[in-house]
Amino acid sequence: MNERQQRFCDEYLIDCNAVQAAIRAGYSPKTARFAAEWINERNPQKPTSKFNAEMKAYIDAKLEAIHNAKTADAQEVLEYLTSVMRGEHKEQVLKLIGDGVQTISDIDVGAKDRIKAAELIGKRYGMFKDGLAVEVEPITLVNDLAE
Repeated sequence: MNERQQRFCDEYLIDCNAVQAAIRAGYSPKTARFAAEWINERNPQKPTSKFNAEMKAYIDAKLEAIHNAKTADAQEVLEYLTSVMRGEHKEQVLKLIGDGVQTISDIDVGAKDRIKAAELIGKRYGMFKDGLAVEVEPITLVNDLAE
């Protein structure tokens, strides 16, 4: 992969807009129209050349490096929502103690927040269904007139 291709990949990581990334990397607007195909964005089933595979591998490696301890994963989100729902999480609020002086105080999370956390967890596990499941047995009609 040459320097301009690497610059394209780095620019692509900024906003995931292949055409604009190609233009910022120094490709002509006419060439940039095909930039999405370079990283196999438009047709993921289409076999890629070595050039495309290198760029895709570089972008994937950079994305993996970006995903670090600062990014919450699904397990962490569910654990947080569960702690809020169970009332284990505290919320900080400012309280006036007089003469314009405030202090930070911990309070329990409100009922609305706990209900919302329970709702989000329920949605995650598919606990709330809008439609009803109805089972119907087929009816066979007998033609008595044929006898």
